[in-house]
Formats: sequence, structure tokens, C-alpha cells
Amino acid sequence: MDVSLSVMQPNSSPAQSSPIILDSLPNYLSGDRGCPRRARLHIDLILLAIEALDLGGSEAILAVAQELGLQPIIKNRVVLWRLRSTNPLRRYSQRRPLSQDEAKALVIIASHLARRLTVLIRQLLLAHQQLQDKKLSVEHHFRLSEYLERFRAHFRSRMNPKRAGVISYNNSPERLNELAMNLLGQLLFCTGTAGTQRFWCSLFDGEVE
Repeated sequence: MDVSLSVMQPNSSPAQSSPIILDSLPNYLSGDRGCPRRARLHIDLILLAIEALDLGGSEAILAVAQELGLQPIIKNRVVLWRLRSTNPLRRYSQRRPLSQDEAKALVIIASHLARRLTVLIRQLLLAHQQLQDKKLSVEHHFRLSEYLERFRAHFRSRMNPKRAGVISYNNSPERLNELAMNLLGQLLFCTGTAGTQRFWCSLFDGEVE
């Protein structure tokens, strides 16, 4: 028993298995195959929504990576930027693939942060519905307006304005607001029972056989 315990010590070889928390999500990709385009794009947008909700969002991502034992995958800010830049719509998009373990780590972190923000997410979704019922603009709710403004700013500063998929959003604040609200609903989806697993599975719906 003593021998088996020593294998799990931090001084073990770098070739040891991935963080055990990743095993909570099923494997959909075989071999060294990277994540599909849709998954890479969607994970980054979910994290973008979290950053629009929380001014310390980027720091929180790194803190949660450490808290959950995911530092072997997300070591620092530069590595995090490289992983998120596998989103093909990014200004400085990386051509490197996003591995299954890297994607799992980002999904677990996003879901963890979403659970911390559950109350705020529910409040903003309720406020949006009430404003729609009363046919009022989002400017009538300061916190909702602030979230949407920050999301639009983040999207425009980080996405490549020459990409067709970005141009259509940049030319329409209404479409960007709609995207931001859809992501807010998906974040709430992540907070529920088995939310992390359901979010992970949704990224590969129709992508694997």
C-alpha cells in the first residue's frame, strides 16, 4: 500500500496520468484528435461571458485551475491565452489543436465559476424577461446593461473583425446582446445537477458517432 501511495506524490514523473477530476467527463475523441471547431469557439465564448459578469474573471479562471488541481494543464496566464486562442474567431487565433484534456479543464473551470455566479445569473435572466414583458430596453436595468456592455466590449476587442462570423455581430449591437443573453442561459444550464457533464456533452452533439 505504501508503494501505491508514493506513486501519487507531486514529485512523480511528468508522464503521470492527467488530473483525476478530468475523469468526471466522458471521452469523445480518440488518439491525438483535437476538439472540433464548434467546441473550441463555444468554450471561449462561455468564458468571455464569465469575464463580462465578473471583473476578476480572468484571475478567477487561474485561481480555480489551481484550486481544482488543474495547474498541470493550465500552468499560467500565457497557457490560458493559448488555449482560448484556439477559438478560430480570435484576433490572434492559434492553429494548434485544443486537446480533449485541455477542453475538459476549461469546461470544468467554467462550470465551477458559473455555480459561484448562480444568483447573479438568475437575477439577470429574470430582469431581462421582465424588461421584455414590459417592452423596455436593457438600459432600464443597470446591472444587466453593464453586463451586456462589457460583453460587447470584450467580444469586439478579442475577436478578429475580418472574420465573417464576427462582422455580422460587430455590425449589430442587438445580435451581440442576443448572443450574450444566450450564453447567460447556457451558464445557468451549467449550474444545475450534472451541469458540467451536460455542457461537455453538448459541445460534441452531432460531432461524434
